[in-house]
Amino acid sequence: MAAQIPVSIDRRSPVPLSHQLAQQLAAAIDTGVLKPGDAFENELALAERLEVSRPTVRRAIGDLAARGLLVRRRGIGTTVAKAVVHRRKDLAGLFDDLVREGRTPLTEVLAFEPGRSNPEVAGILGLEPDTPLVHLERLRSVEEGPVAVLRNWLPPQWAGIDPGELTGRGLFSILRSHGVVPAVAQQAIGARPADEAERRLLRLGHDVAVLTMSRHTYDAAGTPVEFADHCYRHDRYRFDVTVYAT
Repeated sequence: MAAQIPVSIDRRSPVPLSHQLAQQLAAAIDTGVLKPGDAFENELALAERLEVSRPTVRRAIGDLAARGLLVRRRGIGTTVAKAVVHRRKDLAGLFDDLVREGRTPLTEVLAFEPGRSNPEVAGILGLEPDTPLVHLERLRSVEEGPVAVLRNWLPPQWAGIDPGELTGRGLFSILRSHGVVPAVAQQAIGARPADEAERRLLRLGHDVAVLTMSRHTYDAAGTPVEFADHCYRHDRYRFDVTVYAT
């Protein structure tokens, strides 16, 4: 039996009815009123209860499905999606995001390679092209399964880092414990098809896209700290960005 969520529609507001509906339903999911796996009120019943058109409800449900909050399955109906990790606009790593949302991060170190060369990344870090860098690759998961493949490059002074630390702490936390404080980062968000290794690690089917994030991080003095190249399962991760009118 699908729960009926109290929704208040203000017909005098300039905000479109579908957006009002989507906002309130999303809030019910975010606050746990609607929980992962809960059946969702069907389109016709919701339209009749709120006295709005079916296209209005369809747009709201479509928006929530596109954001990964609802899942529509033929023969089953619409249900609340499994929990999605949110990346907010503050400078934090995936480990911190998971802990903040009450999740238990699980980390497998796939590679720890001191002394690896990468001229392009060395240039990003303001180093000579032949500088031996530290390359890290980790698989970050939660109870439901894998979330992301995390690839990071660090300057050579981090060659002595203990790989064991990477299983129980986030990279930013380790950097801070060694006196390096990440202060600002330039991030680029995108999407692309997963490669074969990523499909295997993230348990994805063929022709499935992953979310991507590349990041250049600096300390307060403007010194490059790290370069990240991450990819995420689109159904378990979301980037939240607040924008303002000029």
